[in-house]
Amino acid sequence: GRAQEMALALALELEGWPGSFLVAGTDGIDGMTPAAGAFGDGTTVDRARRRGLVPLGYLDNNDSYAFFKALGDLFITGPTGTNVMDVALFYLP
Repeated sequence: GRAQEMALALALELEGWPGSFLVAGTDGIDGMTPAAGAFGDGTTVDRARRRGLVPLGYLDNNDSYAFFKALGDLFITGPTGTNVMDVALFYLP
Protein backbone atom coordinates (compact mmCIF):
# COMPACT_ATOMS: atom_id res chain seq x y z
CA GLY A 1 0.00 0.00 0.00
CA ARG A 2 0.93 3.63 -0.36
CA ALA A 3 1.81 4.14 3.32
CA GLN A 4 4.12 1.12 3.40
CA GLU A 5 5.77 2.26 0.17
CA MET A 6 6.39 5.69 1.70
CA ALA A 7 7.77 4.09 4.88
CA LEU A 8 10.21 1.98 2.86
CA ALA A 9 11.31 4.98 0.78
CA LEU A 10 11.82 6.95 4.02
CA ALA A 11 13.82 4.10 5.56
CA LEU A 12 16.17 4.17 2.58
CA GLU A 13 16.53 7.96 2.69
CA LEU A 14 16.93 8.17 6.48
CA GLU A 15 19.38 5.30 6.97
CA GLY A 16 21.45 6.01 10.08
CA TRP A 17 19.04 8.75 11.22
CA PRO A 18 18.53 8.86 15.02
CA GLY A 19 14.73 9.11 14.98
CA SER A 20 11.82 6.84 14.17
CA PHE A 21 8.64 7.17 12.14
CA LEU A 22 5.25 5.68 11.39
CA VAL A 23 3.36 6.08 8.11
CA ALA A 24 -0.22 4.79 8.09
CA GLY A 25 -3.71 5.16 6.70
CA THR A 26 -6.18 6.30 9.35
CA ASP A 27 -8.81 3.88 8.05
CA GLY A 28 -6.60 0.95 9.10
CA ILE A 29 -6.27 -0.34 5.54
CA ASP A 30 -3.25 0.26 3.31
CA GLY A 31 -3.79 -1.06 -0.18
CA MET A 32 -4.69 -4.73 -0.44
CA THR A 33 -2.93 -5.66 2.82
CA PRO A 34 -4.13 -6.23 6.38
CA ALA A 35 -1.76 -3.51 7.61
CA ALA A 36 -2.51 0.18 8.14
CA GLY A 37 1.12 1.08 7.48
CA ALA A 38 4.62 0.52 8.82
CA PHE A 39 7.17 1.68 11.36
CA GLY A 40 10.76 2.55 10.53
CA ASP A 41 13.88 4.13 11.90
CA GLY A 42 17.54 4.66 11.09
CA THR A 43 18.28 0.96 11.60
CA THR A 44 15.55 -0.45 9.35
CA VAL A 45 17.71 -0.81 6.24
CA ASP A 46 20.66 -2.29 8.17
CA ARG A 47 18.41 -4.80 9.97
CA ALA A 48 16.94 -5.82 6.63
CA ARG A 49 20.31 -6.29 4.96
CA ARG A 50 21.56 -8.41 7.88
CA ARG A 51 18.58 -10.71 7.19
CA GLY A 52 19.51 -10.96 3.53
CA LEU A 53 16.79 -8.57 2.32
CA VAL A 54 17.42 -6.04 -0.44
CA PRO A 55 15.32 -2.98 0.53
CA LEU A 56 15.52 -1.21 -2.84
CA GLY A 57 14.43 -4.40 -4.59
CA TYR A 58 11.27 -4.53 -2.50
CA LEU A 59 10.56 -0.88 -3.26
CA ASP A 60 11.20 -1.37 -6.99
CA ASN A 61 8.79 -4.35 -6.98
CA ASN A 62 6.14 -2.49 -4.95
CA ASP A 63 6.33 -5.21 -2.31
CA SER A 64 6.85 -3.15 0.83
CA TYR A 65 4.30 -5.28 2.71
CA ALA A 66 6.54 -8.37 2.43
CA PHE A 67 9.56 -6.27 3.44
CA PHE A 68 8.01 -4.92 6.64
CA LYS A 69 6.36 -8.26 7.42
CA ALA A 70 9.78 -9.93 7.33
CA LEU A 71 11.07 -7.33 9.81
CA GLY A 72 8.00 -7.40 12.06
CA ASP A 73 7.49 -3.66 11.52
CA LEU A 74 3.93 -3.59 10.18
CA PHE A 75 1.34 -1.39 11.91
CA ILE A 76 -1.85 -3.46 12.08
CA THR A 77 -4.99 -1.94 13.57
CA GLY A 78 -7.82 -3.50 11.62
CA PRO A 79 -10.52 -1.26 10.11
CA THR A 80 -10.96 1.87 12.23
CA GLY A 81 -14.26 3.12 10.84
CA THR A 82 -12.80 6.55 10.11
CA ASN A 83 -10.77 7.97 7.26
CA VAL A 84 -9.08 11.32 7.59
CA MET A 85 -6.35 10.54 5.07
CA ASP A 86 -2.84 9.24 5.75
CA VAL A 87 -0.52 10.28 8.56
CA ALA A 88 3.25 10.36 8.87
CA LEU A 89 4.57 10.73 12.40
CA PHE A 90 8.22 11.37 13.21
CA TYR A 91 10.05 11.16 16.53
CA LEU A 92 13.39 12.88 17.05
CA PRO A 93 15.18 12.10 20.34
